[in-house]
Amino acid sequence: MAQGARRTTVQVAGVVVLAVAVTAFLAVAAVRHGFFDLKVYYGALTWWVHDGGEIYDYLKPGTQYGFTYPPFAALVMLPMAYLPWPAAIAVSVLASVVSTAVLIWWLVDPIARRAGWTRWFALAVALCLAAAFEPMRETVNFGQVNTLLLFLVAVDLLWLLPAGNRWAGVGIGLATAIKLTPGVFIVYLLVTGRWRAALTASGTAAGVSLLAGALFPDASREFWTEALWNTGRVGELAFVSNQSLRGVVARLDPQHPSTLLWLLLVLGTLALWAWRSRAAVAAGDEATGLALTGAVMCLVSPVTWVHHLVWLLPALILLVDNAMAAPAGRRRRVLLIAATIGYALLISRTVWFWEKDFTGVDGFLGSNAYVWISLALLAFLPIRRWLAPHGSGVEASGVTQLDKADRGLPTGERHMVGRPLTVR
Repeated sequence: MAQGARRTTVQVAGVVVLAVAVTAFLAVAAVRHGFFDLKVYYGALTWWVHDGGEIYDYLKPGTQYGFTYPPFAALVMLPMAYLPWPAAIAVSVLASVVSTAVLIWWLVDPIARRAGWTRWFALAVALCLAAAFEPMRETVNFGQVNTLLLFLVAVDLLWLLPAGNRWAGVGIGLATAIKLTPGVFIVYLLVTGRWRAALTASGTAAGVSLLAGALFPDASREFWTEALWNTGRVGELAFVSNQSLRGVVARLDPQHPSTLLWLLLVLGTLALWAWRSRAAVAAGDEATGLALTGAVMCLVSPVTWVHHLVWLLPALILLVDNAMAAPAGRRRRVLLIAATIGYALLISRTVWFWEKDFTGVDGFLGSNAYVWISLALLAFLPIRRWLAPHGSGVEASGVTQLDKADRGLPTGERHMVGRPLTVR
């Protein structure tokens, strides 16, 4: 057997073994939520379209949960009301899987090219590992929209914005109109001085929201004046699944959580994020800007359920990216160990050991484990700098700049240029 064929056989066998292992792991570790959130969306839309009810008045029977997204999200999801329930499940799962696969391909394929890995093999391994990732499996099991929003933002930040495309910002605007929290990426554009893209994102979000308001004036009025401010519809802040800074503070004193302490933590976190985001953009590292902003969104949002932490996926992949770009040695080992520990914790359901009792030092540390990961990624995720050929004079500012020929490349492909890469 030729060496190439033997290598392919070994890789296929490796992927099959990994897929079987992940399937077995999911059979034991994954919690079946029965597409709970999708049932809420489906029930609300059916109530609205077929039963003549108001979409924001609907509550899933026996629960306090109703439709909490803006009216434009209802417009986007409207076709679901005309599908049978099994078809709605199929569309939800397919959309999550496809959007995740594309995003992972964008982030992993450049690593494979630079490291000399077989590209299909690297993608297959990454997809298997992503299937075990707790936020990812929770997103699929709940029928959530997280990966679709991440995909829309990534289109802007990994492709359109680095290329100077005039449509950059549309994806962020659509994501913000569907679910308000991605609006932090508009702030990211402003903080890093990309005014045109910020204006495009803001205009897109406002435009499609006004469209939804014109089509559904009663629903829009109720959302913006009542439903948006009804925090009881989203769940208990101290619940261990809330892996945000607000959740940390709430678990310190569930009866009287300190708003002042939370705001101080948020301000400090935002200051760190703004400083690091500006450094990432100055270095031409838009992928890290995406990862840092995804992490800060999870931290400062009042409610960040575990399934929302799919926004940490780019940061974990970039840890591996930076490790493989570093010379063999201590730095590479540290980055790979950090990526492994972060990933291992985020597939382990660690925080749920403290679901009933999060008191004491062990409860404080363990019940907030995913928050600590988000903070560590925000503070220490390396920012990539590109080393120009000696004597080119582009390093005088202290942050190495990309050559003009490289600036037009999508961020995810810049490290394939062939020059050495350093990180800080």
